[in-house]
Amino acid sequence: MVLLALLIGLVFAAAALAAPLYRRIGNAAGWILAAVPAAVFGTAVTMVGPVSRGETMTFVLPWTPALGVSFSLLLDGLSLLFVLIISGIGSLVVLYGSRYLEDHLHEARFYSFILLFMGSMLLLVLSGNILLLFAAWELTSVSSYLLIGFNHDSPRARAAALQALLVTGLGGLALLAGLVIMGLVGGSFELAELLQRGGVLMAHPLHLPMLLLLLAGAFTKSAQVPFHFWLPGAMEAPTPVSAYLHSATMVKAGIYLLARLSPALGASVEWHSIVGTVGALTMLTGALMALAQHDLKKILAYTTVSALGTLTMLLGLHTVEAAFAAAVFLLVHSLYKGGLFLIAGSVDHETGTRDIRLLGGLRSTMPLTTVGMVLVALSMAGLPPLLGFISKELFYVANLQAPVLAPFITIAGFAANVLMVAVAATLLVPFFGPPRNPEHAGHEPPFRMRMGPQLLALTGLVAGLWPALVTDTLVNPAVSAMRAEPVSGKLALWHGINPVLGLSAVTVASGLALFALRDRISAVFPAMARIAALGPASWYEGLLDGLRRLATFLTRLLQGGYLRVYISITLLFGVLLIGYALITRSGHLLLTLPAPDLQVHELLLGGVMIGAAFAAVRAESRLAAIAALGTVGLGVALLFVFYGAPDLALTQFAIETLTVLLFVLVLYRLPRFTRISARSSRIRDASLAAAGGVLMTTLTLAATSQSLRSSVTQYYGDMSLLLAKGRNVVNVILVDFRGLDTLGEITVLAVAALGVFALIRLRPGKEERR
Repeated sequence: MVLLALLIGLVFAAAALAAPLYRRIGNAAGWILAAVPAAVFGTAVTMVGPVSRGETMTFVLPWTPALGVSFSLLLDGLSLLFVLIISGIGSLVVLYGSRYLEDHLHEARFYSFILLFMGSMLLLVLSGNILLLFAAWELTSVSSYLLIGFNHDSPRARAAALQALLVTGLGGLALLAGLVIMGLVGGSFELAELLQRGGVLMAHPLHLPMLLLLLAGAFTKSAQVPFHFWLPGAMEAPTPVSAYLHSATMVKAGIYLLARLSPALGASVEWHSIVGTVGALTMLTGALMALAQHDLKKILAYTTVSALGTLTMLLGLHTVEAAFAAAVFLLVHSLYKGGLFLIAGSVDHETGTRDIRLLGGLRSTMPLTTVGMVLVALSMAGLPPLLGFISKELFYVANLQAPVLAPFITIAGFAANVLMVAVAATLLVPFFGPPRNPEHAGHEPPFRMRMGPQLLALTGLVAGLWPALVTDTLVNPAVSAMRAEPVSGKLALWHGINPVLGLSAVTVASGLALFALRDRISAVFPAMARIAALGPASWYEGLLDGLRRLATFLTRLLQGGYLRVYISITLLFGVLLIGYALITRSGHLLLTLPAPDLQVHELLLGGVMIGAAFAAVRAESRLAAIAALGTVGLGVALLFVFYGAPDLALTQFAIETLTVLLFVLVLYRLPRFTRISARSSRIRDASLAAAGGVLMTTLTLAATSQSLRSSVTQYYGDMSLLLAKGRNVVNVILVDFRGLDTLGEITVLAVAALGVFALIRLRPGKEERR
């Protein structure tokens, strides 16, 4: 397990080093970078044996022990299945992309982004702590935003990336709230402990809000209705990105979350009703929309929506049969959909179009690609001897034995599968239809673009012919993890003549009939498009437009470009809100004036500072105002001296001197001082300033009137020398106890310095000045 954790770190390191490696060795970097996920895949394969025997591997590193949070990784049957899919298909996609994007201006960026996403997904499915899971979840959102917007000079790509980020980002916020509630209710943030406390979670009054928040995160990520609209738009990404994000990895993050939490939450009626219904609606919506498309990637995008709905519906049933069907379909879909996307990219790359109305006869010019296409399309249609056939049989078994919504689930599943058969036949039209346009005749893609889809297609065929290869090694361990109990099932290509086989045969026949009638029913496709245009996608645009209008209104109202207005607004709302809190809590507020034990020199210094502040306000000369402000600053430095803080006094002296000098140098060149505000404005500002002063005085008196019994002072005094090796407590606090805060301040200054340096370097050259 430690080795696997190190390899995940290696994936992130490869993402950081991809660009310099590409600059040094060029396109050959693709082979080296593809070896990183391949190493993860190989390591995961070595863990199949122990996991299939029921072992659960963990890796725990203390993160924030005071809060009970640790960097913990958990490997069981479910996470192992996802790790194999993510790393195996990931290595093929990196190789494919190295040829698909060869000599692209931003090829190195592709490697960095895809590996960053890959590492985030691996971390997500291996997280043993729900807060770590959320951190990885958000990393996938950010990295997918970068990948979808890869062609950043395209407005459509930028809009699609923003849409995906906003939808999944809002779902992520809901997920965070749900996970925090789950951790607090369950008494732990560790997944292994939470999964054993399902009874506590479901019996708590916050169960339903927690469930809804968790489902909102899962549904947005996995493109469930009504959040499904972002996934087809994300097809603006390059094909390798689409093949990876939207078939094997990102969209399955929500499916993973549902499968992972189902042992703790899946037994509730709310889970059955919500997850099952939403999944069924998504399954039907995606399949129906896929049939109306002409772009290969759009067809595959909507079939992905349908497949995600299928997985969600199966997880909503929460039966052993449904868990088996979900585990097998998860593997099947990753294999055939990854292959379909990669082949669609090869067709586009070699023919110059993805429009099936312009393609035909590719079997003669792309014979090897045609073989791969036939295998993955037949697997999607659920025909023997592919693994997709076994998956469909299990799907019907789960539907017929559904404990809730059985008639609806069965009818919806049958209709969706009929549509999938018709769509699979449609995908074969460019290869077996008559040649249409010589300009799009195409030819075989290079080896690196053929290898991935052919391997995926052959894997689906071999697993279908010998299903025992994946039964005990992948499926049973995954189902056992989803059920939180040992499960042992068998997969077979032939179960004899039974109702399920008859239902499969009727499905195929109905799908082929629907495909034959596709041209006749195509007249309804425009109407479907118009109806879809009024759906969630238009709601998103309306909400986004309303948000822009609101932002514009508030900007015009509050941001006039005058610093004094910003300060006045901030001070006004501070006085109103804090003052209201003080007035409403006046019964608990204790104000005590300090004892008059001030020395004469302290009183004189205070009087000088007050007079200097008043003089700065009333001065009619900028230099006089600067001198008065400097007097206030030097008075503060003297206070530090009087109260035994010479280091702070020296710092204050230095800063005050430098500030006065800078003010003089800048303000000396400004025009002569003139009074431009009206008397009413000055009275208003004076009143607001006085209210702010009264408020701060009241807060100070209230704070100093409380008897605080804190051991912090004593702790710093005792531990400064012992732990930080320093006698000056103030310095120790700044450097050691508040080290991160000080580092943050230094970082801010460094970033500001870089910005100034960049502006200085932007001076025009000789040619530009001419």
